[in-house]
Amino acid sequence: MSKGFFIVFEGLDGSGSSTQVGLLQKALKDKGYRAHVTKEPTNNIVGGLIRGQLTKDWKTGPECLQLLFAADRAHHLEREILPGVSQGCIVISDRYFFSTIAFGGIDLDMEWLKGLNDKFKVPDLSFFIKVPASECVRRIADSRFEFELFEEEKKLEKVWKNYEVLAKEYKNVHVIDGMKSVSEVHEEILEIVCDYLKNQGKLNMNLRAFMK
Repeated sequence: MSKGFFIVFEGLDGSGSSTQVGLLQKALKDKGYRAHVTKEPTNNIVGGLIRGQLTKDWKTGPECLQLLFAADRAHHLEREILPGVSQGCIVISDRYFFSTIAFGGIDLDMEWLKGLNDKFKVPDLSFFIKVPASECVRRIADSRFEFELFEEEKKLEKVWKNYEVLAKEYKNVHVIDGMKSVSEVHEEILEIVCDYLKNQGKLNMNLRAFMK
């Protein structure tokens, strides 16, 4: 491909979005596409500050936290996402500015958060994995010993309501039922990606071969 494109996965903590990121990357690579996975917050300096607050190692106000996310995102775009897309790679990010608006919207004005991020590239495709907050909390409790900053059922319920608002406001957002099996969710996502590739003239095989 002369130019790649940008895919984003979003959802509540424990929704399984990270699993689907890995499955999509493998499927695309198996079909001969260049697929690069990344995430937010990043592992760079600012991303480390953010992770410290999410794990409650230090604390600042919600405005400061979201400004850190925006700074980390600007660096992420400049150094990784945009170069990858320009070089023909399918860049897949586990979280992006939708997380800032959905999670940050618990405490802050969503319009302010949108303005903070309105100069950043809008993804070509976005997947919001829908799983009830109660189920996400159960999954988190089963997988690790501590909960992070936003990982409370009532907070996560508010976060998902914000995601639903965003899904209606932005183009090419697909809400996926994350209560289906991992393989069913993956197949649904893969079919959407296949349709996108076909519409962009970037499908390098027939549809049946791609989905096989």
